[in-house]
Amino acid sequence: MKLNEIRDNEGAVKDRKRVGRGIGSGKGKTGGRGVKGQKARSGVAINGFEGGQMPIYRRLPKRGFNNIFASEYVTVSLGRIQTAIDAKKLDPKATIDAAALKAAGVIRRPKDGIRILSDGELKAKVTIEAAGASKAAVEKIEKAGGSIKLPEVASAE
Repeated sequence: MKLNEIRDNEGAVKDRKRVGRGIGSGKGKTGGRGVKGQKARSGVAINGFEGGQMPIYRRLPKRGFNNIFASEYVTVSLGRIQTAIDAKKLDPKATIDAAALKAAGVIRRPKDGIRILSDGELKAKVTIEAAGASKAAVEKIEKAGGSIKLPEVASAE
C-alpha cells in the first residue's frame, strides 16, 4: 500500500447535489424547496411557529424559578486531591484551600467556594479549608488523620 493509493471505499462519500441548475438535473427551478411561500424564500426562521395556533411553549404552564442569589460551589473529590498530592502538585503539609487547588490546576476558578466530596480514597494527612463538605468526605479526611475547616454556620435560635 502506498500513500498515493489511499482513498475512501466506493460509495463512502456521496457527491454533492447541485441544486437550481436547470430542469434536466431533477433539482432545477425551485431547487428542492417546493413551491412559493415563506419557506421557499431565504432568511426564514420560524421555529416554534404553529401556523397561528397557540404554540406549545405558550400553552404549557411555566414551572420553577432560578435563584439568582444561590451560591455556586466547585466540587472537588478527595480522589482528585490525592492524585494532585501524588503528582507533587499539592503540598500535603500546607493548608489546602481554593488558591492552592487553583495553583495546582485541580480547579479552574473558585466561584463561590469549594465543596469537598468523598469520591476516591485519601491517604495523605491534610488540612483542608473549604466552603462545604459532605459528611462522608469529613469522615474520610479525619480517618486519614487530617482536619477540615468549614465556615461557622450561624444557628437561628
